[in-house]
Order: sequence, then structure tokens, then C-alpha cells
Amino acid sequence: MTKEVSEETQQPQAPDDRKLWDVFLGLYGYSAVLLAHKLGVFSLLEHGGLSLPAICEKLDVKPRPAEAMLTAAAALGFLSIKEGNYSLTPMAECYLLKKSPSYFGYMWDLMIENEQVHSFRSLEKAIRTDAPQVYGGSGIYQPEEVQAELIRRFARSMYSMSITSAFHWPEVLDLSANRIMLDIGGSSGAHSIGAVSRWPDLRAIIFDFPMVCQIAQDFIAQHGMQDRIATCGGDMWSDPLPAADLHFYSTVYNDWAFDKCSFLTAKSFNSLPSGGRIIIHGMLYNEDKTGPFAAAAFSMLMMGWTEGRSYSSAELFAMLADAGFHDIQVKPAFGYNSIITGLKP
Repeated sequence: MTKEVSEETQQPQAPDDRKLWDVFLGLYGYSAVLLAHKLGVFSLLEHGGLSLPAICEKLDVKPRPAEAMLTAAAALGFLSIKEGNYSLTPMAECYLLKKSPSYFGYMWDLMIENEQVHSFRSLEKAIRTDAPQVYGGSGIYQPEEVQAELIRRFARSMYSMSITSAFHWPEVLDLSANRIMLDIGGSSGAHSIGAVSRWPDLRAIIFDFPMVCQIAQDFIAQHGMQDRIATCGGDMWSDPLPAADLHFYSTVYNDWAFDKCSFLTAKSFNSLPSGGRIIIHGMLYNEDKTGPFAAAAFSMLMMGWTEGRSYSSAELFAMLADAGFHDIQVKPAFGYNSIITGLKP
């Protein structure tokens, strides 16, 4: 009898539960690194490693919370610990110091400034209402109403998240035959900067709202590209597109619903000359939309910020084909990003 009861009540073999903990605890890794960024941990360690007591003294924090924060940053690969001293890893030196050309911190600043958009309540409302929650639910694309400083911070964050990949994808394609790249919704112009740096016969035009173009000119000047990159203020939905033989969109399609992306694709096809090229750059779902996690999480990010989502390569392939493009290709780019490109017959 005892044996029978034991067999009946025996639990089946449970799947490994670490994925559950990764979801639950991931929130705290994100918070720890952003807090370290905001408190100045990474800039503090720019010139060398420091002990926990020294960090606590300089940042005016207590040892217990400081150690928890620093350990999380180390576990995520941003800090190393040797002989009791915390130091920056190569990844942190590349992405988390302002002096670095690949500085990612402005993107984290945007996340901190808009923390309410990423709250559970805000995302729940975004899911239930199918409406963005940023800036009081009014969205980010309101050039006349949003203050210039707000746009400047947003463009700076776009530069921060784009500049590294902007110097990679131009290596993936042969653009030697192209002469003018139209960077549609180009924001900071990071991708124009990367493209013309790689291809000496290429010039670029950043096409965005006039206030955004003014900000982009600062980034262009930082790279000394004033003679090769111009800006053109306009609305991609209603204004004619400037003449170009290459149309480029980065993280633009992620911002809009499928029908609006189809509109942009058709508009580019009609505007491009024969032999002209379209390039769409961003994170893509796999074909059955089971991931990857980065593209899926980016879709959740878009719930709070825009009316868009991530797309699969199959969806964008069909969109380009329906518009009339041929020789459509999908290629991996930097990190989680890919490009999909097609030619106009």
C-alpha cells in the first residue's frame, strides 16, 4: 500500500525552471546596470579599477546596495573584479564611456527619462488599447508640438543605438554603383555617416522633419561630413522624396503598421530610378515568429512607443516583391540586426 501511494503521488520530472528565473530576475539586471550608469560608475572607473569602499565613498552609497549593483553589472559582462578592485571590461569601455565613438549611454538615458513607459501598467494599457503610451499616450511623431530639447534627446539616443551598426552594414553590400543615398526618417544621420565613410563615391541626404534635420547637422559636423551629407526637411508620408538611387530605412518600419510600411515601400519603388536599391535595416523575427528574443522584446518596446512592431524577413520580402522590387536578399548585419534589400527593374 505504501509503495502504491508513493508511485501515485510521485511528481513527474519537471522541466528546468531557469527560464522562469531569467524572466523574473532580468528586470533587476536591467535596473542595476541603468542605476550604475546613472550614478556614474562607468565614468568613475574610466581611469582604472577601484575597491568597493573607494566606489562607495566617491558615489556616496552604502556597501550593501553598491555591492549588489556592481555584482549584477559584473555578471552581465560590464565589470571585472580582480584583487578586490572593480574595473571596466572591454565592452564597457567601448559602449559606456562618453569619449567612445560607440557610446550607448544616451539610449539608456532615454529609457531612464521615460521609465513610466516601461512600467507594467503602461505596457498593459498599450496591449489592451493598441496605442503608444510615451509622452502621455500621444506618441513620438509630433514635430510641431514636441519641444526641441525633447527631439534633441531622442535623436541623440537614436545615434547612440545606431552608430556601431551604421559602420557595419555598408560592408555587407556592394554600393559602389550608387551615388545618392536617401536616409528616410534618418534622425541623427548615423547610417548616412557610416555609409559614406565606407563608399567614397556615395553622398547622402537625410530626409526627416525640419527640427530633426537641424539636430542631424550637428552629428554630421562631428564627423566632418558636411561636404558629403545634406539634410532635407520634409514628411515622408506627404512630401515628394528627393532624387536618389538608394533608399535606406533603419528602424523605421518597426515604428509603423504593415499597411503604412507597404505604403512607404511602394513610394520608394515609384521614386527610385531603374536599377535603384532599397535597404531596410533592423531586427527581424525568424520565419515562424518564435524569436529571436531580441526582435520579440523590441516589439514589446514598440508597444509603448509607436504603432509598429518587428517583422519577419518573409513579411518584408513579400512587401518588397508586391511593390515590384526584384533580386531581394536578406543578409545578417551587426549584432541582432539584418538588412533586406531589393532592386527596381
